[in-house]
Amino acid sequence: MTKPRILLADDHTMFVEALQKVLEPEFDLVGSVGDGRALLDAAPRLEPDVILLDLSMPLLNGIDAAQQLRRLVPDAKLVFLSMHGDPTYVTEAFRAGASGYVLKRASATELIQAIRAALRGQLYLSPLLEKGVLDPSLHQRMPPASAQATLTLRQREVLQLIAEGRSLKEMAAILCVSVKTIEFHKTRIAKQLGLHTTAELTKYAVTHGLVSA
Repeated sequence: MTKPRILLADDHTMFVEALQKVLEPEFDLVGSVGDGRALLDAAPRLEPDVILLDLSMPLLNGIDAAQQLRRLVPDAKLVFLSMHGDPTYVTEAFRAGASGYVLKRASATELIQAIRAALRGQLYLSPLLEKGVLDPSLHQRMPPASAQATLTLRQREVLQLIAEGRSLKEMAAILCVSVKTIEFHKTRIAKQLGLHTTAELTKYAVTHGLVSA
């Protein structure tokens, strides 16, 4: 019988290696990537059944990557594996199209249960999260309500790169646009959020889970 195909997306090498040992007996691990943009490149090519992705990844965070993966690989199930148990992050993950959300401190057995549930078309929320934090099926149907919902996907991409300390030229190269376009987005982002400095923008990005503290 063909094993379900799994793609891993996490920037912590040791953690990925440990995951591989846990999952290999039951699943076909088709690849692993270390940042959100590499994930967008690999997913259509590798055609996984399930993508295990971290919330905080360089270049493109898991939430924004998930929104694009829904278009690139609509049949792939997305299971978030994160250290963040904050209800806001969990809610945003399901709004972005997640089938499951598992905390990194969970057991290997629980992770496998989450993957199996996703493959059956079910939603899975880690029992380690507070009871009543959210009903995944309810929040998946709700429109975005967070402060960051005022930003477009491209603005969120730019904001994450700003918070990572990338230069204008680096951001332009990563997003395949001109430096002037990056400057335009940065100005619009600051105006929409009512922020004035790079430090304030960075703090906002950290607070809303676009980058790790």
